[in-house]
Amino acid sequence: MAVRIIYVRHAESLWNPIGKYQGRLDPELSERGHKQAPLIAQALKKYNPTALYSSPLKRTYQTAEYISLETNLPIITDTDIIEIDHGDWSGLFIEEVKEKYPEMFREWIYEPHKVKFPNGESLIDVYNRVKNFQQKVLQKHDGETIIAVSHTVPIRASLVAGLDVPLEKFWSFGCDNASYSILDYDPVRPILYKLNNTYFLGDYFIPSLDAL
Repeated sequence: MAVRIIYVRHAESLWNPIGKYQGRLDPELSERGHKQAPLIAQALKKYNPTALYSSPLKRTYQTAEYISLETNLPIITDTDIIEIDHGDWSGLFIEEVKEKYPEMFREWIYEPHKVKFPNGESLIDVYNRVKNFQQKVLQKHDGETIIAVSHTVPIRASLVAGLDVPLEKFWSFGCDNASYSILDYDPVRPILYKLNNTYFLGDYFIPSLDAL
């Protein structure tokens, strides 16, 4: 058996459109984010999920609240799917990071598996905890469909972990705000069923910045 995990990236936060690294900092959803979240909630209802997990940060939890209203599922917070700790990058704009950490920024874009953020996490740290989340939900929800509301780094790492592809391929998976991807997680025969779906957003879609 397998568990179907619907990974949801939170709707747009106040910092997403201005290109500021969030990490464990906790901005809320933007006005557009509050328009996006009910749309993704409506789109997910058809999958008949049986459990709803969320990172505890505001931008994910607020997104999950809209999904909870549509699905009548309680929100279960789980720190295994919280955003990467960007450490000293947290709260900085992309251009500031490029200026202060030019070599590390280049490495983050081209060799992300080698990066450990100063006073923060490494991508390997995130990989290990999202793998742990997958194993937990497989044991608890085998044969079911669950939703996991998370962030761009743990979602991409989850797809890498679930499909057992090299961590170097981290950036190969699109992950826009208020998108969902479906992984039929089976340690033997995993299947990426859908990737970065945003068709339901209409005029509220905006592509995410590549470096975030």
